Amino acid sequence: MLTEREKKNVKMMVLGAFVGLANGLFGGGGGMLAVPLFQWSGLSGKKSHATCIALILPLCLATVATYTIFGGSSLNFGKVEVGVLVGGVIGAVLLKKLPSKIISFVFYSLMIFAGIKLVLK
Repeated sequence: MLTEREKKNVKMMVLGAFVGLANGLFGGGGGMLAVPLFQWSGLSGKKSHATCIALILPLCLATVATYTIFGGSSLNFGKVEVGVLVGGVIGAVLLKKLPSKIISFVFYSLMIFAGIKLVLK
């Protein structure tokens, strides 16, 4: 019989597997799944977002390595990195300063917008 702590650890590993699966399948987007899953598991909105941010680098490195090994990636990223770095810093500062309700509203609005755009495309 598993203790409550062991059950929570198993639950988090299963949630992590779903996030990794989404990132591997879609080449990104694991964070879109991670935030609501972390909230569902009991983390606050801001802690869910911050935890997700901490997962992005290793998750994306594993995904790009896999894509590269199987010939599905181009390592010619161009000048996108500069924008990603600047945007990442600004986003991290805003995450700390904005109320959780605004962050959640913006996050879920972007998810809905992206979903509608994909369906209508």
